[in-house]
Amino acid sequence: MWYYKKEDIQNAIAFTINKYQKIDILINNSGGPPSGVFEDLSEQAWWASFELNLLSYVRTIKEVIPYMKEQQYGKIINLASTSIKQPITDLILSNTFRAGIVGLSKSLSNELAPYNINVNTIAPGKIATDRVKYLDEINANRRGVSVKEIQEQSKKEIPLNRYGEPQEFGAIVAFLASDISYYMTGKSILIDGGMVKSLKINI
Repeated sequence: MWYYKKEDIQNAIAFTINKYQKIDILINNSGGPPSGVFEDLSEQAWWASFELNLLSYVRTIKEVIPYMKEQQYGKIINLASTSIKQPITDLILSNTFRAGIVGLSKSLSNELAPYNINVNTIAPGKIATDRVKYLDEINANRRGVSVKEIQEQSKKEIPLNRYGEPQEFGAIVAFLASDISYYMTGKSILIDGGMVKSLKINI
């Protein structure tokens, strides 16, 4: 299966509590679902993507909330995609469920604020990861061009003219996980080199 089972999530949280007696930070991150357009995707693909990209977040958050409430402190960071602001061609599954993550995060930021629990979303653009390389290869095969051509074209659409580095993305995650960002909650932050053309970046 593509997704973590409920029992696996429960076991991971139980192991963490047993070892450290508390959970201060939860970072939710899931792999991307298959690419494809609406008519090419089966109902099974939709269910699998729902489990992978949204329900897995719900399950982990549900497990950690009691501990964070008890200690009156917590940081929940949900990773999504720039598709929360600008849908990505041929990624309708990701476009759909990443948007759901924003709704979940924003709602929880209000519900959990009285317990000093921050909930934010980070939306990466073109970061130099295996996932982006995989999508570039699919796009290249579909269009009958080289991967290098696809990458060069993509970079032209990014004002900083390059893909982001994983450590640049990680630095923003670390910022939100730290107490420096304690007064930030319910926000969605794009890390995309300026690729998304929306005037409103943080939502």
